[in-house]
Amino acid sequence: MELTGKKSQPAFRQQAGITPPLQVCVQVNVSGEITKSGVDPEKAAELAAFVSEQPRLQLRGIMAVPELTAVTALQREQFQMLREVYEQLKQQGFNLDTLSMGMSEDLENAIAEGATMVRIGTAIFGPRRYAIPEELGSRQ
Repeated sequence: MELTGKKSQPAFRQQAGITPPLQVCVQVNVSGEITKSGVDPEKAAELAAFVSEQPRLQLRGIMAVPELTAVTALQREQFQMLREVYEQLKQQGFNLDTLSMGMSEDLENAIAEGATMVRIGTAIFGPRRYAIPEELGSRQ
């Protein structure tokens, strides 16, 4: 598998014996949105195999950031798709224990579809406030 951009091999090289392997999840793009990162569901096994071959990485599971929507059926469909990919990978022999999906706004649906990890930063810290360019310029 050829990795480009953010997924280059030197990014995850570590000194052997000094630091433990990085615990990683493969991101799967379950919504098909071009604004989302991640591998297509049908390519997840190929990327999982590549990650598993890396001596300084330990594949723990898969993750996704589904489409932002208030439509419960669409959320659950995308969570179900990721769970199915997770189960397929396990059936193929990958030793996975992490199914990371769902955030503060949709964690109930994610848990109902089998999530073992949810990301709840907004529920704890509140919504993010992104600086606009004009604000960044005044800080210099």
